[in-house]
Amino acid sequence: MDFSGSFFVIFVTFFFLPPLSSAGSYDSGSGLESLARGMLHSAKDPEFFEWMRGIRRKIHENPETGFQEFKTSQLVRDELDSLGVKYKYPVAKTGVVAWIGSCSKPVFGLRADMDALPLQELVEWESKSKVDGKMHACGHDTHVAMLLGAAKLLQTTKHLIKGTVKLVFQPGEEGYAGAYEMLKDEILDDLDGILSVHVFPSIPSGGIGSRPGTVLAGAGLFTVTVHGQGSHAATPHFSKDPVLAASSAVVALQQIVSRELDPLEAGVSLLSTFKALVFDESESWLKSAEIGFFMFLRWLQLDILKEVMLKT
Repeated sequence: MDFSGSFFVIFVTFFFLPPLSSAGSYDSGSGLESLARGMLHSAKDPEFFEWMRGIRRKIHENPETGFQEFKTSQLVRDELDSLGVKYKYPVAKTGVVAWIGSCSKPVFGLRADMDALPLQELVEWESKSKVDGKMHACGHDTHVAMLLGAAKLLQTTKHLIKGTVKLVFQPGEEGYAGAYEMLKDEILDDLDGILSVHVFPSIPSGGIGSRPGTVLAGAGLFTVTVHGQGSHAATPHFSKDPVLAASSAVVALQQIVSRELDPLEAGVSLLSTFKALVFDESESWLKSAEIGFFMFLRWLQLDILKEVMLKT
């Protein structure tokens, strides 16, 4: 986590801090490279590491779901106050946007999401979630700790920053369109670029993964409700069976990716939930009068999403 946190800072260092030598030399021991190495060294300091880990574990023990991140947001603001970093709150209800530097162009953003998931943590360990039915299963607790770590390191060199670094603590990432809600606020209108990283359990600790082009998929959700009419089992011809209709729809929808998309393109359609919404308890009746199901879509290119939606 210490290396990943410092990655935020190293990236910003090379984009925003001017050469320290008059010749703009990047040779070892001077200029940007020297400063970057110094910040990386600070990020690996045991005391700094324990501070970051403590923040992450505190957030992990107190998970909050989308737009309910009041305690998490308060922790972020308390840490920023202790560092002397200015910020705006609230942004999108529970979000925080801080800034370090000259308050001039260029303006570069670092973003971390804050919300947890509605899941029960089953692993027993010292910092297990204390909130029943909620846990940080996607690493957002780590992201917040990393961004606060970047804030602490950047604040120590704020006089060298040529431009402005905005620290974006985003609420409601897990299906709540939190990024969209934050973009409604004018405080992000001046961004020239933004960096967001995500922890990834399949990459060894201390490693960084990247690739040209799109790295992570977009995701969407839609719901379908099929209305029908129940009937006695002896007279199925009087019914309008929503179970059969919904089942046929699910099978057809699952074929869109496998039969309608170019096999060289990536897309996913996934049935999440299938359940009766209105039904009769009698065993001698065609019970369900209303069926609902949820479908998830994932895509790497926006035109793939449009193609899938047109055929759905």
